[in-house]
Formats: sequence, C-alpha cells, structure tokens
Amino acid sequence: MPPVTPALEPLRKIAAYAVATDPHGRVLLVRASTRSGTPGVWSLPGGAVDHGEDPNHTVVRETAAETGLSVAVSGLRDVLADMRSLPHRGVTIHTDRLIYEVSIRGGNIFDRVGQPTDLARWHTMEEAEKLRLRPFTAAALGLSAASADLRPEEAPDFPSFYAYPGPDGLHRSQRFAAYAIATDPHERLLLTRIAPGYPGAGRWHLPGGGTDYGEQPGIALMRELIEETGQEGRLIELLGVASHRDAASLGPEGYPIDWHGVRAFYRVIVDAPTEVIVKDVGGSTSEACWMPLTEVAALTDDLLTEVTAEALRGAKLI
Repeated sequence: MPPVTPALEPLRKIAAYAVATDPHGRVLLVRASTRSGTPGVWSLPGGAVDHGEDPNHTVVRETAAETGLSVAVSGLRDVLADMRSLPHRGVTIHTDRLIYEVSIRGGNIFDRVGQPTDLARWHTMEEAEKLRLRPFTAAALGLSAASADLRPEEAPDFPSFYAYPGPDGLHRSQRFAAYAIATDPHERLLLTRIAPGYPGAGRWHLPGGGTDYGEQPGIALMRELIEETGQEGRLIELLGVASHRDAASLGPEGYPIDWHGVRAFYRVIVDAPTEVIVKDVGGSTSEACWMPLTEVAALTDDLLTEVTAEALRGAKLI
C-alpha cells in the first residue's frame, strides 16, 4: 500500500446508515459504482447528513435514493468513526457514522446507472461475508472486512470545531460530540455548567465534548470526562443521538454561526468518584459537580442545555 502524502486536505463529515433485514434474515446492501472511490465494494445504504438535518431523516432519505425503498427508523444500533484517504480527490475524510435499525415500509428496489452506488440487493449473512465490504459495514454487521480503506499514517491536525462560510454568507459549523450520563454508587449525576460567553451560559450540561479527528466517540468521551471533571469512568452503553441546530448561535468567536450539533450520549459509571476538578480552565466549562438524582429530577428545562434535557428524559432521570 503506497504511503499517503500529508498534502491531502483533511475533511470531516457525519453520515447515517440503515441496517434493514427482510423476513428471511437477509440484509440490504448497496454496491459502489465506478464513479466512486471504491468501485465494486458493498456497504450499508446511507450517506452524509446535510447541515441542520436530523440523522433520522438522512437515513430515510438516503436509503430511498439508493435503493428505491421507503424505510422507518426503529432504533439506533451503533456509532462508529473512521478515517479514509482518497488521493484521487486530494482529501482525507474522518466520518462519524450513525448506524440505525430500520423497517421496510414499501417501494421496489431499482438499479441506478451512472450514480455513486449502482446496485441494491438483499444478501444472507453468509453471502455478505464473502463480499468486498466497507470496513464500517463489516463492523456494523459483525462480519469480516474483505476490503480495506486507505488510511493516513497519522491523523491530520484538524479542529473539532471548524466554521466556514455557508452559501448565504453566514458562517456555519457541523460538529459531532459525545456526552456522558455519568452516575456514581451514591446515586449522583455528574454535571457541568456552561461558562459565560458560550451558548447556553449558566445552564447545566453533560460532561463531554467534540471528538478529535480520527478518534472513536467512546474514547473521546473518556478523555473529555477526565479533562472536564477529573473523573475516570466505565462506558456502559450507547443511549441515543441528539441533533440540534441553532441558526445564529453567538459564542466567543464574536459573530453569529449557523450551528448544527450531532451528539451521541452514553451511560457511564464512575465507580470511585473523586473531588471534581475542571482541568480545562478557560474553556466552555466554568464548574462541575456531583448532583443527587433527587435534585436532578427537579431541574426544569430552563436550567439545562437542550441536549442535556433531551438526554435526561431519554434516560428517565427527569
């Protein structure tokens, strides 16, 4: 495999994919065409999340476009991340991939001539195991990857927050982050407070933050937990994903940003809680504390960030 030159431009994107099975236990896969960077390789149907789009809508839209089938999202299966270098395009891409379970509502499979994916077919797991699969597809299905993506030797230097001019002239940013619903043996929840000058200033928030380029969300969350609060935890399970857009968020940058945040939240156990210390001084977190679950249940939405309220309701803590 030839070395990847550092001249490749680093990019980030968020994408959503469907795991659809039929009554015979077959899984729906799509084949990359000669117009793609991996012709002949099979993957789950799906694609990039547009700015401001809920990933639930993305997976429905992309599956319909690639297969001709209408689907309904039934649950979140996994969140994965990977790097892929495309020298012919001059880029290296980090992709955060949301994997959803879906059910078929109707439609008919069709072939797509001249598109990035040209075929959609049902395959048994035994048949899928013999195909050339994209690594993320194999990982999502628990199969071996017969196809390897070209990866950079080192992760490029790329900020987790990156704003760029949108088509309307307003700067926009799409950011993927991981957050923890972290509890301890004393039935307390770990919370942080947003620092002045940041969107949501003064409100309680979950510990966590943006993932680094090339970083898996679970690893990023454990890192953020230590940096923000000084606590070490155990990641138990993925609880869900929240998607929120603020069309004119105003933060320390000093100018409005069309902000789209996609955040995965996880259940985390801190077995040996210690004194909470905010190590990232001067950042977006002004303080952090352990709060008894009885007090958490009494918090109103005006005291919480939007993603925190959604996550706590999902975990039935408020």
